[in-house]
Amino acid sequence: MRWFAALLLTATMAVASEDIPDQYPGSPLYSKPVEVIPHVWSAIGATAPPTYENSGHNNNLSFIVTGDGVIVINAGAAYVLAKALHEEIRKITDQPVKLVINENGQGHAMLGNAYWAEQGVDILAHADAAAEFAEYGPQILEGMKRYNRDKAEGSDLTGPSITFEDEYIVEMGEFRIEVLHLGPAHSPGDISVWLPAESLVIAGDMAFHERLLPIFEHTYTADWLDTWDTRFEALNATYVIPGHGHPTNMAQVRRYTRDYLAYLRARIGEHLEAGGDLADAYYVDQSPYAHLDTFEELATKNAGRVYEQMEFE
Repeated sequence: MRWFAALLLTATMAVASEDIPDQYPGSPLYSKPVEVIPHVWSAIGATAPPTYENSGHNNNLSFIVTGDGVIVINAGAAYVLAKALHEEIRKITDQPVKLVINENGQGHAMLGNAYWAEQGVDILAHADAAAEFAEYGPQILEGMKRYNRDKAEGSDLTGPSITFEDEYIVEMGEFRIEVLHLGPAHSPGDISVWLPAESLVIAGDMAFHERLLPIFEHTYTADWLDTWDTRFEALNATYVIPGHGHPTNMAQVRRYTRDYLAYLRARIGEHLEAGGDLADAYYVDQSPYAHLDTFEELATKNAGRVYEQMEFE
């Protein structure tokens, strides 16, 4: 479709780079929402770590204008971001927001929940994401307050009001929306929002684009690869809104997510077979991915965590 091709061209010309300043100075949002396909919008976050300058908007905040209400995917990293997103929604439609979906239990998904709860909107998340936020929420909130300072006002530890285990189906307006927990991936309770009729997936942190993905202590890369190969790939989506980076297609997110995980595990496997230790594992060759944003911050950490996992596989 012409509008999607134009969006991809825009993305290649002005990617959400660490070096690009705020793209929407009139709003706390890093960038103004764009219509990815008809009625599905996303405010693309910076492909950089969260900072005061980007207000913590370094993931994608999406919404679907269904014809009978709006569904928001991700509350954002702060109250101020949720409020700013709502202001943008009101410029586009007078339909009320009826549901907010948290893609996982991380701060950029849940710390804006307080704003939506004030509006009386239900908030949905996977049970594991809710548990993760309940356990680690205080330190996540304090971390956000350190970089966001005055922009943290109003943010608190408001969790989801609805949880589910495997899938949660919403029929609203013109859309069938399938909220899917496909299996272990980037963090506990990761979900993807699948629009089967439109062949579009709002992937959440299942898929990354334009920036290096982070591997956390609880990110089990073998399980992530298995979930990708057996469940996510089977969606065969035409359009992908990744958790981070511009909307794209399956080939691109496969390249920067699944293929990166497989590549890093192969290099660490070779290192283990050669009798290498953890100290040297940090420096295995990851140069094919050095062009990605956040490479300098994350590459060595990722290698160390994969070594620690594979040492005992």
